[in-house]
Amino acid sequence: MLKSFHSVLFYASDLARTAAFYKQLGFNVEEAEGVVRVRLDTFRLGFIDENKTPIKNESGIKPKGTGIYTYVEVENVDKYFEWVKKNGVIPRTEPKNWPWGKREFVVKDPDGYKIVFFSPVRK
Repeated sequence: MLKSFHSVLFYASDLARTAAFYKQLGFNVEEAEGVVRVRLDTFRLGFIDENKTPIKNESGIKPKGTGIYTYVEVENVDKYFEWVKKNGVIPRTEPKNWPWGKREFVVKDPDGYKIVFFSPVRK
């Protein structure tokens, strides 16, 4: 039966730039030939060079990441927001409370993939 989610695979235009960006966000980044893996606990975001991969983008959707949001829970979203800015990352939004019970903000990686950092709103 089902055990756990392992990873999601994304296309990247520049693996070195992708690795550097995720390191700026504080992630554990693993680099190997033709792939970058961003780890958090047991889950990975995998990035492959879009120009060298035998796996083709069958959807043809441009830009990459349209409609995809990767959520990452942090201890304190406001403190993390300030830390991210001090680390040179420019968030796309300010932290905001949402009706679904999360306070969150969004960053985009070098290829336009959206990462939503959030903390649950305590009542």
